[in-house]
Parts: sequence; C-alpha cells; structure tokens
Amino acid sequence: MGETLRTMEEVRSINGSFPFTAPMRRWKEKGKHIMGWGCSYVPSEILSAAGLLPIRVTGDAREIPTDEGDAYLYTAMCSYSRTLLQLGIDGQYDFLDGFVTTSSCDGMRRLVDMWRHYVVQTPLLHILTLPRHATAAAEQLFYEELQAFRKKLEEHFGVAIIDEALREAIHVQNQTRQLLKELYELRKEPNPPISGAETFEAVNAGVRMPRDEYNDLLIRLLQEARARTIEGPPKIRLMLSGSNLSNPAFIAGIEDQGAAVVIDDLCTGARYWSDPVDEDPGLDPMRALAHRYLNNLPCARTVGLADIRHARMLGLAREYRVQGLVNAVIRNCAPNGMDRPPLREEFEDAGIPVLELETEYGSGRTGMVATRVQAFLEMLYAQAAT
Repeated sequence: MGETLRTMEEVRSINGSFPFTAPMRRWKEKGKHIMGWGCSYVPSEILSAAGLLPIRVTGDAREIPTDEGDAYLYTAMCSYSRTLLQLGIDGQYDFLDGFVTTSSCDGMRRLVDMWRHYVVQTPLLHILTLPRHATAAAEQLFYEELQAFRKKLEEHFGVAIIDEALREAIHVQNQTRQLLKELYELRKEPNPPISGAETFEAVNAGVRMPRDEYNDLLIRLLQEARARTIEGPPKIRLMLSGSNLSNPAFIAGIEDQGAAVVIDDLCTGARYWSDPVDEDPGLDPMRALAHRYLNNLPCARTVGLADIRHARMLGLAREYRVQGLVNAVIRNCAPNGMDRPPLREEFEDAGIPVLELETEYGSGRTGMVATRVQAFLEMLYAQAAT
C-alpha cells in the first residue's frame, strides 16, 4: 500500500473513540453544547453559528444488534434508522444537547418519533421539512424551515445567530469542502496515493470533531498523501453508490479484491463536500444555505432530479475514469432501492457495468460481498483486456 500516512493514526484514534470522541469530550469539558444531525441536508453551518458543535449521528464501524430498535421501528424500516434508535436507547448518545434531522425518508421521520419517546435524555429534537424538488417555491419553503429552526436554536440555547457568524461558519465549511475535494482528486491518479477506505475514514473523523481542528488535520493528511508513492499496475477503478455508509471496512473489503474505489456519490462521502455555499457578501446567508443544500449533488429521494443526479454521477464517473459501479443499497432503503433500475440503465448505456449489492447498515468485509466483487472484477478485467 505504500508508506504509512501518519495523520491516519490520528484519524483512527478519533474514530476509535466513537461515539463520544476525544474531541467531543474536550468540547464538552469547556461547558459547550453538542448538537447531533442525522441527514446531509441539514445545514450544519447554522449549528456552528450558534456556538454548537455539529456532529453526525451515525452507527459504529460494525453491524450491531438492534433488538429494541427492531421492536419500535420494525424490520420493514432500514437498518440505518433502527441502528441509530438502538444506540440512542442504549445511552450511547446521551451527551447530545439536541438532535436535528430532516423528513428525507419515512425511516428518518419515524426515527425522530421514536427518539422523542424512548431517548428522553436529548433536550432538543427538531425535524426539518425537506422538499423533494429544487424549484423556486421549494427553495422558499426550505428557507422558511431553516429560519424557524434558527429561531428555535436561539430560544433554546439563549444565543443570537447573527449573519456574520453564519458567513464565518459557511467560509470554514467551504474550506472543508475544498480540502476534501482535493483529497478525493488524488484518487484520479493511475495509482491513487490514498485508498477509498482511508479517504472514508478521514471523512468519518470530520463529522466527529470541531471544524477548525478538522481542517488542520486535512491539510496535514493532504501533504502526506501527495508525497506517497504506490507501486504496481493500476487496479480496476470503481465508483460506489447507494445508501448511507459509515463502515470503511466495507470499502476495504471491495479494495481487498484488487480494485480501487476512486469516487462515490454517498451522503457520507462526495455528497457531503460537493458544491460550496455561495459566499457573496451581498447575499442573505440563510438563502445561500437553502439554495446549496437543495441543489447539491442530489439524493435518490428527490423528485424530478433523477436526470440531474444520474448526469452528475456519470460526470464524476468519467472524471475519475471509472470502469464499474458498485451500487450498495441497505435492505428496505426505499429511495435507493427505487433508483436501482434507472441508475443501472443509465450507467450500462454509458458502457459502465453495474454490480448491485444488498447490505445491512454497518456491515463490513463479508464473504458474500467478496465473492460478488471478485466475479465482477473478473468480468471487468476481461473487458479491459479485449
């Protein structure tokens, strides 16, 4: 794999202390508040501008038993929402001072209902109504939703969220987006100096620590990765799509078979850093946030944006010279499940074969995935040889 990236040891130390990571503990020791968010459509800049530490509520880097989560949400819901509820019931997120998410899907909506009843330690709960379109009317609705949320935060925490603080939070978050873009772009090289699994570990750390500390970490990681050399013949280049993913071992399991995962369109990956917020000083920062979050690289749950979503995905695939798409969908994930047939058709029409995998949230290296990926790679290597 090449020489060790020293900063990855720091990344793994942060992720290894999940869910109440060392940076979070230091934040709390200063008497500050932590606000969890559960969907990439939540503008974390508003939380930062309120003086809160925004962290993503996720599962661990493993599949966990969800007995109580299953009892309250039932197995008809995806294992992502059931896992988060289980962790909440188990007290793993008792350190949160609030939790906000969106009505992105029925599983997320019902998660908030159950969290309210069974995770009573969380003082503030909020769900943002999230339009399924990106029209002017939808953007106005989302803007009003964000303004109401801003007011709720101000009243609950006794703070004033001023426009200048919002602009500063947007600027810092845009720096994160730029640094992550640069990290991803290293994977355009024939032999990427950083693997897909390593990149994903780095992204995970970013939603578990203060933004300024994370940006410093990314700068150091980029310097090390740019100086790293990977020997050997180039590997088959894959794109990863599908449902929410938090376990880097899943990506490592794919790369172990002789592939390089060079790009993704996951909400825990490229969709997290795609598209900066407009920093025009003459623009209302709340309108800038509403526009960016509704018009970012779309989620499969959007209506009328499938063509835009697939076109942007194909654009990324061409930019990163992708030879195959792995579409890993969590069982009972309705948005990504419904998107499977048109996505496969679009990619295969473009000459990019598709491997569809059904997974559970938190799953890592498995024999089933390894066998399916091996067969897929054999086909791709045969195609590349002709």
